Amino acid sequence: MANVKSAGTLSRILGFGFSIALAFGNTIGVGILRLPGEVVGALGDARATLIAWVIGGAYALLGAISVAELAAMMPTAGGFYVYSRRAFGSAVGFVIGWNDWLLNCITVAYAAYTAADFLGKLQPACIGHEQAVALVIVAGFTGIHWIGLRVGSGLQNSISIVVGLLLVSLAIAGFVATPTAAAVAAVAPSVSPVFTIGIVAVALRNVIVTYDGWYAAIYMAEETVDASRNVPRAMIVCAVLVTALYVLINAGFLHALSVPALAASTLPAADVAQMIVPHGGATFVTFVALLTVLSLVNATFLGTPRILYALGRDGLVPARVTAVKQGGTPHVALCATAVVAALMIWSGSLKFLIAVAAVLFVLNYLSAYIAVFTLRRTEPATMRPFRVVGYPITTALVLVGSVAFLCATVSDDWVSSGVALGLIASAVPIYLWSRRRRAA
Repeated sequence: MANVKSAGTLSRILGFGFSIALAFGNTIGVGILRLPGEVVGALGDARATLIAWVIGGAYALLGAISVAELAAMMPTAGGFYVYSRRAFGSAVGFVIGWNDWLLNCITVAYAAYTAADFLGKLQPACIGHEQAVALVIVAGFTGIHWIGLRVGSGLQNSISIVVGLLLVSLAIAGFVATPTAAAVAAVAPSVSPVFTIGIVAVALRNVIVTYDGWYAAIYMAEETVDASRNVPRAMIVCAVLVTALYVLINAGFLHALSVPALAASTLPAADVAQMIVPHGGATFVTFVALLTVLSLVNATFLGTPRILYALGRDGLVPARVTAVKQGGTPHVALCATAVVAALMIWSGSLKFLIAVAAVLFVLNYLSAYIAVFTLRRTEPATMRPFRVVGYPITTALVLVGSVAFLCATVSDDWVSSGVALGLIASAVPIYLWSRRRRAA
């Protein structure tokens, strides 16, 4: 097709270390600083809480092992869209790719607004101007990535290292802190362990959401050296590292705080930090939280334009989005991503949009896991540099888990789920329009 010939060439300059940094930065978020209290509050037991975080890590690891087969088999830009198009055809592929792009635009908008909120806690002059500050953050990161891939990837490497060290320090602080009197007291009756299916499901949902993001390297596979080897390894290593970090952080929190105190805390990381540094702990945690969301903004800005680039290269959206600057940035796709994210911030409906995103991100998982089964059946002879360990049991486990997660999310929030379904359906007329345009 003509549009394929007009596609710019992406630069293959990224290494294994960057792939880990990207996946790490896309996974680690404010959730690990905030959600441990909600998880232990639901379960009411320290041991069960740690087991829940291990289960969440196992779910992420099994997902990474399954997606790794697809990433090694198809090391090109575009992520989940590429796998769905190969397994199910261009129509389903477009629906997955279009909604994945919108989902990532929502992530950029929400993370930028959250960063603006944290800035307000560090700089009171920003309070009341969060929307404007969020727009400035989006514009700033757009400028950084406009310069070129080396600048954006270098920034991601730096932020991920700093965030990782700060979070390890926070976990260690939990073990160093001297437990308060409440910390050694018996578990309060209000948080006694009750393990009903509903309670466990709520706890695991919070945990699983916190692990989302381990797959980020797949979007930039075409720019990764030896992608068939490095991208799968990066996803698996990221899942293992994040699991170890999350379990360590929760163990530290549980050492420093009692189960009731942790359950009652809306930001346990700040409570632990203040036990070590009474007059600066809250500021430290706010700074860590700010860096985590800025890391997420940068990581998402790196991967999201590559989804639109892949759609354009296959003729499913206008070919101009495949233009690539000399520095390796698909700049038209970058600007389109920034504009949509800015419109979402301007709309003022980010809380609602993030509820919609909670439905959309599970669809990416489902499409990938079903694609593994489909391609094993339709393309048995295709070379697979990496094969799912424990197939088909491992992939079936995460597939069933994702279906259960989706059902629970839909049953809890019919309104957001309905809007998510509408967004999915909106991709159909866009796809039909693109087909008519190509045929003309």
